[in-house]
Amino acid sequence: MVHPGQFRTRPCPGYAGIELALFPGRRLRRLMDEALPDAIHIATEGPLGWAARRHCLRRGWPFTTAFHTRFPEMLQMALGIPVSWGYAMLRRFHRPSQGVMVPTSGMRALLERCAFAHLRDWTHGVDTDLFAYAAEPRACAGLGPLNRPLSLFVGRLSHEKNIQAFLDLDVPGSKVVCGIGPLEQGLRARYPEVHWVGVLPRRELAEVYASADVFVFPSLHETFGLVMLEAMACGTPVAAYPVDGPKEVIGDSPGGALHGDLLVAWGQALRARRSDARERAQAFGWERVAQLFLSHLVPLPPPRLRSRRGEQPQQEESAALALQRAQVSRNRHRLVE
Repeated sequence: MVHPGQFRTRPCPGYAGIELALFPGRRLRRLMDEALPDAIHIATEGPLGWAARRHCLRRGWPFTTAFHTRFPEMLQMALGIPVSWGYAMLRRFHRPSQGVMVPTSGMRALLERCAFAHLRDWTHGVDTDLFAYAAEPRACAGLGPLNRPLSLFVGRLSHEKNIQAFLDLDVPGSKVVCGIGPLEQGLRARYPEVHWVGVLPRRELAEVYASADVFVFPSLHETFGLVMLEAMACGTPVAAYPVDGPKEVIGDSPGGALHGDLLVAWGQALRARRSDARERAQAFGWERVAQLFLSHLVPLPPPRLRSRRGEQPQQEESAALALQRAQVSRNRHRLVE
């Protein structure tokens, strides 16, 4: 795993909390060469992703990518950059990928309309052991005594999350927000009655999920929405708009509620059974997600058949492909175990 924490970084302009690697090319090339990888997957389209893409193309190595975030909409809302420009840039990034993993059917349809190729159906998963089931909302020491019902939001405090729709909901009880982002200071000042807890370690976050009566997911542009799965794994029903991410996560499960009026969805979710929310989350366990991911990977030639320029000896191609398949098969078993 190569990530920005291994490099010098600077905050993403306009999005405090997202760190971007500075000039990662030389060190990243060394890390990739020394790893002797069986397969390469590029998770995001940031500086590390572009540097890894360049190196793979230079070496002639196949790779896969994933489309996690609708960056064009984010850039349009934050900086006024036309959405079409953003999708043109991302289409260029993903064009040489052997498989672009997408988390929802709605996102796949959108990318098909935008002329993306090599799309592969994937999904995200949740650790159902860490995010443990609570049959009833339980008190969380970190939050202190709060009036019920407790409505929760977890996510970045940025334009694309549409958090104001949650903050403006006229509902009884208490509201808790977990997250940071570029809108944080202004929102804290405008909504002093909300309980702002910042970023929490994952185990503490699981306790906060389990303490909530309703998890509110107001985003209109999310490609998936993993936080919904984390909440539902803890038994907390979700209220959301009927858009791509929530439709994929909640589906027709009675463990959540989708409605064009978020207040109506909130009321329906409050009446949902926590056991139904947990049951839906269990359909997204890590084993299934890992198997899907591995099935989309594209093996590299074995190290002994690689050259510095990525050229493969043609006379050994058949043997190399057989060895690649065996290597990836062994890696699948290791990851699942």
